Amino acid sequence: MPMICVCVEAFFGKMPIADKARRVAEAGFRALEFWSPEGGPEKDLAALRAVCKETGLVVNDFGVSTGGAALVSAADRDKYLDGLRRTIPIARDLDCRRLITTTGNTIPEKSREEQHQAIVDTLKAAAPIASQAGIVLVLEPLNSLVNHRGYYLDSGHEAAQIIEEVGSPAVRLLWDIYHMQISHGNVLADIERYLPLIGHFHSAGVPGRHDLDVGELNYPNILAQIKAWGYDGCFGLEYWPAGDDDMASLKHTRALTAAAGWD
Repeated sequence: MPMICVCVEAFFGKMPIADKARRVAEAGFRALEFWSPEGGPEKDLAALRAVCKETGLVVNDFGVSTGGAALVSAADRDKYLDGLRRTIPIARDLDCRRLITTTGNTIPEKSREEQHQAIVDTLKAAAPIASQAGIVLVLEPLNSLVNHRGYYLDSGHEAAQIIEEVGSPAVRLLWDIYHMQISHGNVLADIERYLPLIGHFHSAGVPGRHDLDVGELNYPNILAQIKAWGYDGCFGLEYWPAGDDDMASLKHTRALTAAAGWD
């Protein structure tokens, strides 16, 4: 059954990640994600693991710790692969099977063709490492119009092309509906077109990146369509609540997603 996943980075401020996880479970969700395994005392992953064991929460995904290596730079390939190898044991410890990867910002002195090829070649090298570990890498395009100026991969179409060129089930597409609505819209048609390549979703209201029912997108219909098309993975909530009560927002969204048939 498709499942909703809460990105804890967007909720409950600077609260320790284990306490955030407990609140996610209290709100009725069964999965969570976060951006990076690195951080201060708030990012105590041993405490997170304990809460997940206690509550039954699943860590669906988090970001590869690359040490600043960018996929757009061929010179960074070895550093990126070393970062992936360092991140995999952390994922195993959390029983996590997906890792998010981004491309880095455009390199002005390099052509887009060179940078595109660097991404493909590094992900081709990363694919067997991930596959052997039972990990799926999910590549995320982001919008460069509002939130991530200078970011290279701001097109879902190019991202899908990269996934196809890599040609490995260990490298999938992370389709962030918020970002892709800003980048090129046509939300449902693009999701249907690329669904065989998609390994995870992110979501937020447009504009503002707030609750799913704040803005121009009809998320109940989007969720219902994705489920009807046979997607059985996680759908991530990566939004910042419009109000000042994060728990109330999560419980409201839990009711909205449940009504669309999502666990």
